[in-house]
Amino acid sequence: MLVVDDDPELLPLVAFALRREGYFVLEAATGEAALATVTSERPDLVVLDVNLPGIDGFEVCRRIRRGGDSTPVLMLTVRGDELDEVTGLDAGADDYLTKPFSPRTLLARVRALLRRAGHERARRVTAGAVELDAELHVLHITGKSPVRLTPLEFRLLQLLVMQGGRAVRSERILLHVWGTHGAADRQLLKQLVHRLRQKIEEDPSTPQRLLAVPGLGYRWESAPSEKTERPPGEDSPAPE
Repeated sequence: MLVVDDDPELLPLVAFALRREGYFVLEAATGEAALATVTSERPDLVVLDVNLPGIDGFEVCRRIRRGGDSTPVLMLTVRGDELDEVTGLDAGADDYLTKPFSPRTLLARVRALLRRAGHERARRVTAGAVELDAELHVLHITGKSPVRLTPLEFRLLQLLVMQGGRAVRSERILLHVWGTHGAADRQLLKQLVHRLRQKIEEDPSTPQRLLAVPGLGYRWESAPSEKTERPPGEDSPAPE
């Protein structure tokens, strides 16, 4: 799912509300970035602000539709102007929401649009022998018992698993997991990684799945080798 808004306070709040419900969320602050992300990532839904610098939300929606893309678009505006609503719907938007709005209303509109598009149950993340269930916050690994995850643990694994083995910077992980809260506290992240390894690694002292990338962040290994040594320079696990 893609959230597009140039408001530096509202964008992370909307994105975090959606992440808490188990959705994988990408963010963009300009129309140009939104179009590039739609092309490269093919999101299931776009939450699109009307007032954007450069290419506005109406034009972004038009260009998405011009390419034959039927991705659901929920448009946001601070104005309750009927003309804006008509313009947005004429541009190809599927629904319209006026700011300010409650997270509950946003989530209800998102669920309705995903349901109409046939994505209402597309909330499982898979990578090789691993599956994450967003409804139950459960990790399934072939041949092993299901692992119940906390919401924080789930959001961490959701982000890493969906990167296909690529390293993710600690700053991005902090934002995805905690939103605007604790966004500069790497110690929280170390503690979370430590607790999660206790649940999912056969030997937490030599992790094979949740791996640190020195100087960068972490990555998920979906097909671990028989033995993986601790990456050089990795910090020792933080105490619980």
